[in-house]
Amino acid sequence: MPAVTKEAHKDGDVFVDYEEKVFEDVKAEPGEKALVTFHTVAFEGSIGLVNILNAIRLNRKGYETSILLYGPGVTLGIQRGFPTLGDEAFPGHQNFAVNLKKFMGEGGKVYACRFALQALYGHGEPSLLPGITPIAPQDVLDCILLHKKADAVILDTWTV
Repeated sequence: MPAVTKEAHKDGDVFVDYEEKVFEDVKAEPGEKALVTFHTVAFEGSIGLVNILNAIRLNRKGYETSILLYGPGVTLGIQRGFPTLGDEAFPGHQNFAVNLKKFMGEGGKVYACRFALQALYGHGEPSLLPGITPIAPQDVLDCILLHKKADAVILDTWTV
């Protein structure tokens, strides 16, 4: 059996060049829009959090950015906590709420499908984080089409 002769990694070590940026830092032109859609279940994978962070970045780059929560995506926008709403039961438990609130606080818009809230997940509009706009199920497609007509950047997120 070969002997391991290298020192163990320690906090502060670097494995990659995290400062080199290959592409130019793109900023939005005045009036440009972006839409990030979510058809994913909260806590089922990282994409929910990753694309909320992408929406925050798009917003900060100057895009008029919206988030669309539909199907299981509405589970990202509901209030949660334990033992009471807002409490963090485990580290990262409130990541969705914290980052959606940050996004809305910086001017982003969040929409949630009423059909998915009630029919699929048994929640009502009072379950949504404050600031999220509930929409009719027919609005889901129109939201996407309006952004498409506006030539918006659209990130579609689906997990199955």
